[in-house]
Amino acid sequence: METRLLEYFVTVADELSVTRAAERLFVAQSTVSAGLRSLEGELGVALFERTTKSVRLLAAGEVLLPLARALVDDAEELRRAATESGSGLRGRVRIGTFTGMQLLDLPGVLGRFRREHPLVDIQLVSSPVGSTGLADDLGHGRLDLAFLAVPAPPTLDAWPIATFDFVALVPEGHRLASRAAVSLADLAGEEWVDVLPGYGNRLQLDRALADRGLVRHLAAELPDLPSVAPWVAAGFGVAVVPDVIEASGCTRLPLTDPPPPWVVSLAVRRGAARRPLLAALAEALRAPD
Repeated sequence: METRLLEYFVTVADELSVTRAAERLFVAQSTVSAGLRSLEGELGVALFERTTKSVRLLAAGEVLLPLARALVDDAEELRRAATESGSGLRGRVRIGTFTGMQLLDLPGVLGRFRREHPLVDIQLVSSPVGSTGLADDLGHGRLDLAFLAVPAPPTLDAWPIATFDFVALVPEGHRLASRAAVSLADLAGEEWVDVLPGYGNRLQLDRALADRGLVRHLAAELPDLPSVAPWVAAGFGVAVVPDVIEASGCTRLPLTDPPPPWVVSLAVRRGAARRPLLAALAEALRAPD
């Protein structure tokens, strides 16, 4: 059985599209379709239900996908090990990270890593839907490593690297600014500023508000966390955010009933950390000092 055919199977299963799989694999769409037919013939089962508009994984495909993915990963690791054995670490690594915010000196860490391993091609990627999108991209193989602020699904391995408590931000001079602390209920009737849906801190806060039966009105939804404080300072609304951003012009208040702490993790696909390149890069990012 050719590893190439298994790679077609795994990629189509990830994308649920022969067209997108072909683009990702840099081959013709007809090549992928023919490869799937060949693999299904060899296995004696249908893996997908395919129409002109959709691709759906069948029961046999669901059962065989984890096995096929493991074989593809093992073959890729064998090729990488053979290549790296004579020339040191090399290859491309796609890293998913947050927009507009650095939890560590990422340029410094990655700059040192590239100087030490000049044959490594590092590409940084962000997602318009924050950690939710990064986790999905990582799970589907579009990323090799990512920072996440949502719980990692079972298909990923993750290591916590930072934890931050939630705090309230109100404009200086706001009626609540003189309080020693505030509750989510104290803030619920105000206009709010927050990040877009899909970001880990937004998901946690939405869940905490729902658990308390609180409803808020969002005056602004912004594409990154550091943008929240300037809008609060301008009097556009209040916010509840992880205590990690600069908040000039705002009064920062403790919460009496905060959501659970915001945990940022470094994640890879399950078992991928055995790759020497990913293991070395993950170690550098987890211990930047």
